[in-house]
Amino acid sequence: MPADQFEFMKEILAAPSPIGLEGAMSYGVLKPAFEKLMPKDWSIHQFKGNASLVLDTAPGNDDMLSVMVIGHADKIRMQVRHISDDGKIWVNSDSFIPCVLIGHEVSLFSQDPKKPGKYRVINGGTIEALGAIHFSEPTQRTGEKGIKPEMLYLELQMHGKKPKEQIEKLGIKAGDPILFNRPIRKGFSKDTFYGAYLDNGLGCFTVAELAKLIAKNPLKNVRMMFTIATHEEIGRFGAAAIAGELKPDVIIGVDVNHDYDAAPGMSSRRPNTLSMSKGCTITTGAITSDYLNALFETACMNRDIPVQRDTSGRDTGTDAMAAALAGFDSAATSIGFPIRNMHTISETGHTGDVLAAIYGIEGTVRDMDNMNSGKGIRRSDFTNNHVRLDKVDEL
Repeated sequence: MPADQFEFMKEILAAPSPIGLEGAMSYGVLKPAFEKLMPKDWSIHQFKGNASLVLDTAPGNDDMLSVMVIGHADKIRMQVRHISDDGKIWVNSDSFIPCVLIGHEVSLFSQDPKKPGKYRVINGGTIEALGAIHFSEPTQRTGEKGIKPEMLYLELQMHGKKPKEQIEKLGIKAGDPILFNRPIRKGFSKDTFYGAYLDNGLGCFTVAELAKLIAKNPLKNVRMMFTIATHEEIGRFGAAAIAGELKPDVIIGVDVNHDYDAAPGMSSRRPNTLSMSKGCTITTGAITSDYLNALFETACMNRDIPVQRDTSGRDTGTDAMAAALAGFDSAATSIGFPIRNMHTISETGHTGDVLAAIYGIEGTVRDMDNMNSGKGIRRSDFTNNHVRLDKVDEL
């Protein structure tokens, strides 16, 4: 991956965008990038209840088949839940395993108590639980017992008289979000990188890079909706709201996936084989469209782009579910990249897998644009090409 592309990815992933406060990534980084690359006839949709964005290549042209590609800007966060008299700021761990938080530097975002709506950032704190090994139970020292969510607190090193009042004067209160302070870095092994919030800054980076490629050579017959969604980590609510409003014909959710091959303790569970560095992933099962998946796999095959198949049951777990959750018809699939250590401070990825997703999706929509003798894919191609297992060939 070129250095400037890596720096853009780093900027996206570093944007402080906790759930519900995603504007730093969507408005601070991606909207200026969209405005810089977009032709004059494209437009950007913005929304009232969330900081999502949609870059639309054919606004108002509802006759064209539309493809919405979705990354989500929200990051899982910790939240302040209680301030005790000794100055400890007790936090909830949200979607983190409590033990992965201990000792890590974080940033707390809090409103000015005299100016509601104006936020400040407090750095220099760490997340703690036990205080010291000397205060822990014997079973915690041996690893028989772990860290419980209710044991976690933010240490701001308050001391002296009335530490609780010192904290309250800063405006810190229940509900304030806390994020890891760990920008991504290049890893030791070739083409790797690690840090916090690959989930799902990588999806937003993919959407933005795809938009750059399409802007350089716009499609003629397919309307693209490059989407930066919110609230994914608490139920995919942002993507569902956006999709429900714009009702695209096709939805491609882009999100991180797991490197099952390197996951400790997983071999006995016999998971599907997915490995970092072996290409992007495509999800089968759940609500995914087999016809759309075939288009993607064919596009990748014809371009020598490596693809790995993932399996899903009732739910993809990604924004590919947006139409299903919003209650309207759309062909959908989920594209991803295997990473390690998901929902930790040291999520690890491979640039080749991310590039495979970008160019795989580009190849797919360009093939769609050229179908039917150059007239482009039709809605009827989706309605009439459902798989018929009663019409298969016998081996």
